[in-house]
Amino acid sequence: MQKYLIQNATIINENEEFIGSIIIEKGKIKQIIRGENYDLDFPDHQLIDAEDYILFPGIIDVHTHFREPGFTDKADIYSESKAAVAGGVTSYFEMPNTIPQATTIELIEDKYKIASQKSFANYSFFLGATNNNYKELEKLNPKENCGIKLFLGASTGDMLVDREETIEKIFENIKQPIVIHSEDTKIIMDNLEQYKQKYGDKIPMKFHNAIRSAEACYKTTKYAVDLAKKHGTKLHIAHLTTAKELELLENKTAFKNKKITAEVCPQHLWFDENDYEKLGTKIKCNPSIKTEEDKNKLLEALVNNYIDLISTDHAPHLSYEKKNNYTKAPSGIPMIQFSLLVILEFYHKNIISLEHIVEKMCHAPATIFNIEKRGFIREGYWADFVLIDVDTKWVATKNDIISICKWSPFEKQFFRSKISHTFVNGNLIYENGNFNESEKGSRLKFN
Repeated sequence: MQKYLIQNATIINENEEFIGSIIIEKGKIKQIIRGENYDLDFPDHQLIDAEDYILFPGIIDVHTHFREPGFTDKADIYSESKAAVAGGVTSYFEMPNTIPQATTIELIEDKYKIASQKSFANYSFFLGATNNNYKELEKLNPKENCGIKLFLGASTGDMLVDREETIEKIFENIKQPIVIHSEDTKIIMDNLEQYKQKYGDKIPMKFHNAIRSAEACYKTTKYAVDLAKKHGTKLHIAHLTTAKELELLENKTAFKNKKITAEVCPQHLWFDENDYEKLGTKIKCNPSIKTEEDKNKLLEALVNNYIDLISTDHAPHLSYEKKNNYTKAPSGIPMIQFSLLVILEFYHKNIISLEHIVEKMCHAPATIFNIEKRGFIREGYWADFVLIDVDTKWVATKNDIISICKWSPFEKQFFRSKISHTFVNGNLIYENGNFNESEKGSRLKFN
């Protein structure tokens, strides 16, 4: 394996900023050398002059939909992991609502085989819960898999778990992390029917957050939180979208001690209901983008540690599909390539610090899900890094988009940072628009 010397980077790690150099050997961090240094003698190492760059641990995205198998016209593991490393994401968890749905050990192992051949980044796959596959959930190896996904609301695909006895049994007995999609289906369907009676299939997009409402989110999230408290379940709430749900969460900086954790996605921090008029179904997602007040409260909660981590819910659909009317346009947004850049815009606005970004996008995912030797800059850990130029201004265009779908709600967006280099397992996988396709990511391990 190539040896590297990353020299004189501004390293952000464990609530600290310092100038330092990193020696990479055999895919791992061999040595961290603090201080500015120009005379380090490592002649057999490839030098990366990082004097003008910020260095983060690699971003860990615990919520993605890469669409393979079954929807490879929209996306696949090759294309979306490529977009991931271009965005500084070095590890991802992927969801089970593919075709076939990943609801057995055999089926998620099939996904691991595909990823071992095609993925630029490190990977893990959720096993999907159903009303009838409890025995499969029991067999899941906690050292080899990230956890279980439980759809407590109907979303993209048909994986709704609605039998109370099944849900109770899962919360009582499963010890691995349970990640929930939290919306009340009955409330949503009742709301949808009211709007269909008035508008038919051509419901204006501005009503999306009234149909997939705050009430629908809160009711199911409270149900899940109450169950988790009753049974001591390791519960993670996916893509939080409402201010009201925040009252169900604890404010603790020591997220590793929380049994109940929550994530927020960049789209719910960036957009609000006022953007539906301009962007329409491009920002249709489940749960919905809600009010400006919700958006601001979510950002405040992230900074104040009620919300523990940032994920993307990266979910590509083809452009022509998104151009359908409201009831036929699918929900989902391609996000992974631009997620870090969006959050860095909040840094440029003095809303969130670099240290806090690293905590929410690197440290917290690794800690909450017990990922082995990832998410931190520590000697002996895997060398997953992203180098960022935080002083380069540019505008994203369609030509920059790597995902198969070739569109993004961030087309024509002005950014003030740019991803320069991404290392995965000590390999330089992405450098200023160029990709190293000779190396592949690894299956993540868990403590």
